[in-house]
Order: sequence, then C-alpha cells, then structure tokens
Amino acid sequence: MSDLDLRPMMHASGAAVALDRPRQIKPVETQAPPLAPEALAAVSSPAASPISPIVLAGFVRVAEFALIVAVGMAIYFAYLPAGNGMLWHYVGATLTIAVLSMLAFQVADIYQVQAFRGHEKQFMRLAAAWSVVFSIVIGLSFFAKAGALFSRVWLSSFYFGGLVALTLSRKLLFVLVRAWTRQGRLTRRTVIVGGGEAGAAVINALSRQKDSDVEIIGLFDDRSDERSGSECAGKRKLGTVDGLVEFGRRTRVDLVIFSLPISAETRILQMLKKLWVLPVDIRLAAHSNKLQFRPRCYSYIGSVPVLDMIDRPIADWDVVMKWLFDKVIGSLILLAVLPLMALIALAIKIDSRGPILFKQKRYGFNNDLIEVYKFRSMYVEAADAAADKLVTRGDPRVTRVGRIIRKASIDELPQLFNVVFKGNLSLVGPRPHAVNAKAEARLYADAVDGYFARHRVKPGITGWAQINGWRGETDTHEKIQKRVEHDLYYIENWSLLFDLYILARTPFALLKTENAY
Repeated sequence: MSDLDLRPMMHASGAAVALDRPRQIKPVETQAPPLAPEALAAVSSPAASPISPIVLAGFVRVAEFALIVAVGMAIYFAYLPAGNGMLWHYVGATLTIAVLSMLAFQVADIYQVQAFRGHEKQFMRLAAAWSVVFSIVIGLSFFAKAGALFSRVWLSSFYFGGLVALTLSRKLLFVLVRAWTRQGRLTRRTVIVGGGEAGAAVINALSRQKDSDVEIIGLFDDRSDERSGSECAGKRKLGTVDGLVEFGRRTRVDLVIFSLPISAETRILQMLKKLWVLPVDIRLAAHSNKLQFRPRCYSYIGSVPVLDMIDRPIADWDVVMKWLFDKVIGSLILLAVLPLMALIALAIKIDSRGPILFKQKRYGFNNDLIEVYKFRSMYVEAADAAADKLVTRGDPRVTRVGRIIRKASIDELPQLFNVVFKGNLSLVGPRPHAVNAKAEARLYADAVDGYFARHRVKPGITGWAQINGWRGETDTHEKIQKRVEHDLYYIENWSLLFDLYILARTPFALLKTENAY
C-alpha cells in the first residue's frame, strides 16, 4: 500500500456523513445509468472465473514438493531390500532434497506464471536448479563422511527419475496454463479511466509488455467524445465512470487504472467515491507524473509504476482460507445443529400450514441477487418475500413458533445450507438484506451513502454489526447507518482470527433479544 491510501477519505465521504446530508439527495451508486451499447456488448461476452497467480504458484510448490518426496521414496522401496527395515536416514535425505529444491526453484524464478507459460527456459532453469541441489547434497555427504550411508544407485536414480517426473509435470502445467490463459482465467481484466494522451500512454505502456497478465477490456471517461474521442490507442470507450459501477457489477473487472495526472485530485476523489463500492483493485498510473515519490511508494504492473489507492478486500490466499473456513467449520456446525433443526421443522409443521423453509431474494457479493434459506416464521398467506414491510414487535403475521425462533435468531440456521452447499454465503460477513428492505420508508441504499460498499465481500450469517448489538429491526436511519459502519470496519480489517472471534461471540450476542422479534 502506498502513501496515497484514500480509503479513509472514502469512508468519511460515504457512510460516515450519510445522516448529515439532505435526504432528497441520493447516493451516486443508486442512480445507475443505462450502459452504452459498447459496454453492453462487452458485458455480453462471458468472463471465466479467475485463478489467482499467487494461489496457483503455491499449489505448484506443494505439488512439486510432494512429487519429489514420492519419487525418492518410490525408488527407495523399489531398490533397497525390504528385510532391513525402514532406514530413516533415506527419509531425512528425501525431505532435505525436497526442501532444497523448493528453495532452488524459487531462486531460479520458476514459480511465476510467466515461467509456467514459457516452454524452454523454465525446463533449462529447472534442470540447472535440480542439478545444483544434488551437487550440494553430494558435497554435504562427502564432507560429513556420510556417503557410505546412501546407495549410489538410489541417489543417481533419484536424480534422473526426479528430473523426468518434474519435467513431465511442468509440461502438463504448461498445457493447463496455456488453456487457462486462453480462457482469460489467468489475466486481470482491466479498465482504464481517463482517455486522451495520458490514457493512450498507459495503454501503450501496458501493451508493450511481454507475458503481461493485463487484459484491457475498455476505457471509461467522463469527458465527451468531442474532447477525448470515442477510442484511445485502439481501445473503445465504453461510457462514463457512472456506467463503470454498473459495468463492474455485470461482468468481471479485476483492476481499474486511472490515467489521470495526480494533480487532478478533485476529479480522482469524485471518481473514487463512485468506484470504491466495487470489489476491484484501483491504481493510479504514475509513469507520466512529474511529481516523483520514493521508489518504495510505487508498485508495478510489469514495468509500469502505479500508486495503490484501493485494494480488493479479500484476495489470493485469503479467499482460499475463508473458503476452507466456511466449508470445514460450516459443515461441523451444520452436523451439530441438525437435531435442533429437525425439532424446529417439526414444530413449524405442527404450528401452521405451509412449507418449513422460506426462500428470500437478497443482495450478495458484488450486488448479485442470491436466494437464502430461512425457517418459515410467518403465516404462509402473509409471507413477504420482498420484505416490503419490516417485521415489528407483536407483528400479527408472525406465527407462535416464529416468534420464538426469530427471537433467538435460529430461524437463520438453514442458511448453513447456503454456506456449505451453495457457497453464496459465508459464516461471517455483512448480513444480506432483502431487496426492498427500508428504513423510515426509504430503501437502505437511499438512506446511507456507500451502502453497496458492504457488498465487496460475500455476505454472512453473522457479522461484526450483529455481535455489537445491531441486529434485528432496522426501522431507523441510525440503525442501518450503524450496521453499515460496522460492516465497512469488518471489510477493511478482515482476518481469519477476526472471523473466529466474531463466530465465538455470536452465541452470547444472541442472548440480547431486545431488538429481535
């Protein structure tokens, strides 16, 4: 993160000031303009789900470590007599060779996606690094006078067998990476904001780079075509920044690069206030700026220097860890509460006619509509799937069993199915709201600036707002305001330990039922 981290400014200009502004002014993200025909054409082309290069490199490391150990031990069991028992110094030597290989391959720089795409160079580097590892092992065994402990046939077979196995695995990886690259899964779908000469300079600089993972899908510019043209360096203009918000919700956008000079501070801040609700990385191109910062202030897209302005909240290994957390812990919780869920289902069936489960449309990640499950707590003829009217104290629409399960929030337990099987909910995250939920007769998005920024991560069954007392009815601006503020704090400070803390606090938070009915 550079010194120009503007998220606090966005926070201040968004949710934190919502109650001070005139009520007739709507936040910018609720006034989504229709997309231009060019943008609609780009949206109509399906975008494959992305693969994180960092995660891919990590899996390759693990796979090659396991492959080296498997080859070493396979040769050991195939060659050495079984009657002598397990010779553990061979296991130690195999693990040492595997660890040294990981270090050597890292030094040889063959754990980059660019290396995975290369066909000849990576094999030469791999063979050289593998040979260096065995030279080190042989040298160490010689100086330690441990050469007699190891079979020369095993060592030479391990060298040649390991080299063949690693080469074949890299050839398979080359084929897979080439296919994923063609599908667009290993590229960052990039949008340029700002046309003209500055925009052309950024596009040309990115296009000149070899083995770049940047795929420029278009540019957006608030200026008219007369001022900035309908194209820039061969890339079509897809609309204005207002349209970019809707564009980013309807197709995959990974990276937004501002080509504007840093001196255009006011314009940049205005655009950031609109764009920070999207789950994307936002960068400011710095290669044409006359104002120079210290080198450590820059990050680089290839050789193009940029200033980091906003980062995607949860990315790379964080996505993997949160997915594993949801699946493993979610499955364990689901198994533990299944008997309770069976009893609740029976009580609902006995208490009133109608289905046991209730499905409701809610906003999910990046504003996508998802369907979440709940235990039915209302009479079937009074069901309000769109949440046009919030449930209030003593609401006659709620059944007898419904009052109990809503008070304890156990009507939400079926959402574990969303977490474990559908994957559109997380255990912990901002609570998903129904599409027509209102506070004081106003939609939540109209009541709070920056409301949709809470959708930059997957919604959850429980969250930071809920354990801090902001659960249940959200009938006033203050209540929804506090929820959003807590949700944004969670997003900016997410960690796996934070999720564990929130999950551990949730049962105690459920004991406070004054706002739940």
